[in-house]
Amino acid sequence: MADDKDRRSKVLRTEIQGASSHLLIIGDRAALSWVVTEQRMAFPAGRAQAARALEEGDEIFLYTTRGCFRNPTRDLGRVVGRGTIASPVRALDEPVVFGERTFPEVCRLKVSGLARCREGLVLRDLVPRLSVFPDPATWSVRMRRASLTLPVADAGLMRAELEPLLRPYDEAAEGYRWKEPVSG
Repeated sequence: MADDKDRRSKVLRTEIQGASSHLLIIGDRAALSWVVTEQRMAFPAGRAQAARALEEGDEIFLYTTRGCFRNPTRDLGRVVGRGTIASPVRALDEPVVFGERTFPEVCRLKVSGLARCREGLVLRDLVPRLSVFPDPATWSVRMRRASLTLPVADAGLMRAELEPLLRPYDEAAEGYRWKEPVSG
């Protein structure tokens, strides 16, 4: 009961403080594992300007694409976590590498809640109700980036729909840890 009251209090504080809200888009399971377990987000080259729009204290929602687990015919794009940006975005001396992609900028995250791995809020079900996607027929085009800033009302809807699915970080994070190679 106290945990529910604390969560509701955090939701209200985020709404009152006026921090921006962002969907962080993750399309690879090794990257997802790193983001969740390290509580950091990495950004690809060429996305510096968009990454710098994230500010310490901003609310974030973690989104896994249909292809994140390498089976887009089975998996759905889901919002799987919530937290805040815990540091400014900064350049690295040595970029983070996932597969053949390099990510030269990072920020720290404070993940407050996670859905169980491969569970969470199916984003496509919310698309008709989200103003960030003005044309629901082409919503996935807006997801071809590392982050997407959410309007206040969209963030509120996403927060409300996601909250019942979240578990405390310490209870759910281990389910996101993989050692490569990982079978589908």
